[in-house]
Amino acid sequence: MGTRGRMADRSALFAEIRAAWGADTSADPAWSPARRSRGQCAVTALVVQDHLGGRLLRAEIGTASHYWNLVGSQEIDLTRDQFAEFTPVGVAGRSREQVLSHPGTALRYELLRARVAAGLAG
Repeated sequence: MGTRGRMADRSALFAEIRAAWGADTSADPAWSPARRSRGQCAVTALVVQDHLGGRLLRAEIGTASHYWNLVGSQEIDLTRDQFAEFTPVGVAGRSREQVLSHPGTALRYELLRARVAAGLAG
């Protein structure tokens, strides 16, 4: 598959992830349709990793814990827009097992994963 095909696949994946976000996939009780990416970082990073591989990254942004992906040399962060300022402190890799060891995260991940899979299947 050429570069255009891979980019189209990524665009479709990213659109499905964003469409699948809801209050039940967010870790933030202040989630709203107006701020869809809020509280979606860990589960989103896990779903991106399911499809694209790479590493999970974690850092503190102010008082919030934040997750995103490193795929090859490219950072992918579909939820960065939830922060007015993005100044990560203590960037480190995290294993899937570590992120999924939190029962609430595991439940939200399964919801998002299933919605994205259904959306991609058409």
